[in-house]
Amino acid sequence: MSHLTYGEAGIVGLIQGVTELFPLSSLGHSVLIPAVVGGQWAKDLNVSAPNSPYLAFIVGLHVATAIAMIIYFWRDWVRIIVGFFASLGHFARPEPGTRRWEPQGTDQTLAWMLILATIPVGIAGALLQHLFTDDFAKPRLVAGFLFVNGLILLGGERLRRRGAETEAQQTAADAERAAERQRATVTAGVPGGVAGGGRHSSGQRAVKQQQAGVAVESDRRLVGVGYLGGLILGSMQIFALLPGISRDGIVMVSGMFRGLSRQDAARFSFLLSAPVIFAAGVFKLHDLTGPLGHGIRAQVLFGSVLSGIGAYLALRFLVRYLSDASRTLTPFAIYCLAAGLGSVIYLSVR
Repeated sequence: MSHLTYGEAGIVGLIQGVTELFPLSSLGHSVLIPAVVGGQWAKDLNVSAPNSPYLAFIVGLHVATAIAMIIYFWRDWVRIIVGFFASLGHFARPEPGTRRWEPQGTDQTLAWMLILATIPVGIAGALLQHLFTDDFAKPRLVAGFLFVNGLILLGGERLRRRGAETEAQQTAADAERAAERQRATVTAGVPGGVAGGGRHSSGQRAVKQQQAGVAVESDRRLVGVGYLGGLILGSMQIFALLPGISRDGIVMVSGMFRGLSRQDAARFSFLLSAPVIFAAGVFKLHDLTGPLGHGIRAQVLFGSVLSGIGAYLALRFLVRYLSDASRTLTPFAIYCLAAGLGSVIYLSVR
């Protein structure tokens, strides 16, 4: 890559952050956008070019994206990490009547599910990196994968409609249970049990407490999938190594096929993505700190900041969007179909 301008770094960084969380494939967009723009962009931002740091730049952006995801779900990650270390203590000194190798409770089980689910894509990424970046990163092929991603999302939405009523009831029940716990906590903390003091818990704090309660209920259902189910869902991330196939999209749809609601499947996908994305980014950062990064590190930092901001805002929007059972994945599917087909036609006739 001859150079990387601030404009290129900023636009690619922002789009990568948004599309990483939306079921639209960030890597697919990182390959397609330079090819469609053409000119210097196509020369500077060619993921398959020899000795090009563009792939390292893209993966480096993922570190910012993963940090944004961890910040958004920080309460959940605190529970999960505490659960992981508690499970190690259980393995060393199991409680009477329990099995040494079996984690106890939702947080411990979910922690090990995420670890096991990450292993397949980690192995595949390490062994097949050049296959995915050199052979499958051709712009027209990527556009075709993006079109397929749209079909996957349509299939998931068709499946979700069959259980839409159950999903709506589940969402309402979660909200009610979270509200009951919140009211009980407020009442217990007020002298004489007067709930009127609960006004101090209103506003954003009350909303966050309710969201935390909903998250706990969701995690209880997720661990019901079991280790094998989590491993299968994690393995679906391997398909997302193909540029144009969305990691969150394919895990979300696969989760719905295994009986999870769309909201629960999306949550597992988001939690599963953070360690994979972060590890992949850290693994490639040495390229940017070496000779390949000379002259572009400031641009990489600029793009990473925009990527992190875009990812955080996209995640906030998407969590709220998916919490409404009346909203669908169809708009994302239509975009993928239109962008994929349009890119194939444009790149073929240009």
